[in-house]
Order: sequence, then structure tokens, then C-alpha cells
Amino acid sequence: MSTLSVFAPPPTSSLPELSDADLVRLRAAVDVEMRRRKIAFTIGQMGEQLAIAYFNATPGCPNLILAPPGTANVDALSRRGERYSIKTVCNAKKTGTIYPDPVDRDKQLFEYILLVRMTSEWALNAIYEFDWKAFVECRKWDKRMTAWYIGISRKTLARAREYTVVPRT
Repeated sequence: MSTLSVFAPPPTSSLPELSDADLVRLRAAVDVEMRRRKIAFTIGQMGEQLAIAYFNATPGCPNLILAPPGTANVDALSRRGERYSIKTVCNAKKTGTIYPDPVDRDKQLFEYILLVRMTSEWALNAIYEFDWKAFVECRKWDKRMTAWYIGISRKTLARAREYTVVPRT
């Protein structure tokens, strides 16, 4: 996958011309092809790919690799061994859940959490980086999920380091 294609969505000008039934069939065909190619197609998977590609293409950012599958709360690792949790939002008011250690609810789970904000077209809009201390200060408890999350507010985002993404063509 080329670096540039990760940041900009493809043209969709002919989609409005499709009937509802044709649009549904197209969606199904795209899902089948994406599975065949093993391409990420959930918002979380796409956010992870976008964040890793952005960090690896940006001077001054650490190079990241995907963490092994099943690694709890860690999605990427830096060459120095720093653990990164990556949460992606598009229209949401809060991130997905971050499950605490079952024995020690305040145990450090990662060094950084990246909040990836995507446009409605799933293009990268911005990345917010919280270190563990900032995460602890900003996190909120979800009683229903028995897990932490970060609310998406200006006040919270102001506590993070922001990487504003300029769309590439």
C-alpha cells in the first residue's frame, strides 16, 4: 500500500447515481474483496493503520509496528519498546474502552495512547497523543463496560500533543 493512498480517500462522484440495491451489492462485494485481501475495514483497524503510517512517514515521530494480535490494550510498539494504545473516532463523543488490569485498576498499561480522529470519509484528520499521566488525568469510568474511556472535548484534547494532518493528494 502506498503511503499517499492511506491519507486521502478515493473519488466517490459516481456513488449518488447508484440505486439503493446496487449500492448494497457494491458494499457486499467490497467487503468480500477486502476480506480476501486481508485489508482492515473496521474504523478501529483503519485508525491503527493510519496512525502507524503517519508516524512512520513523519520525521520526529517514532517508527511504530503493530503489536502482536491479542496484546491487551496495546496496538503498536516503538523501536524503543514503548507501548501505544490506539483509539479511533469519527463522529463519536468518546473513545472505545480501555480495560484496566483485573488486579490493579491503576496499573500502567501503555506509555502512550493515540486518539485518531477521522473524517466521515475515513480520511485521517488529526492524531492526539496522551502520555500515561495525561491519560490518567483525562480518563473517565464507564460503569456499564467496567472500563476507562476518554471523552472527546476541547478541554480534553487540549491536554494532548496534536498532530494535525494535512491531506495529501
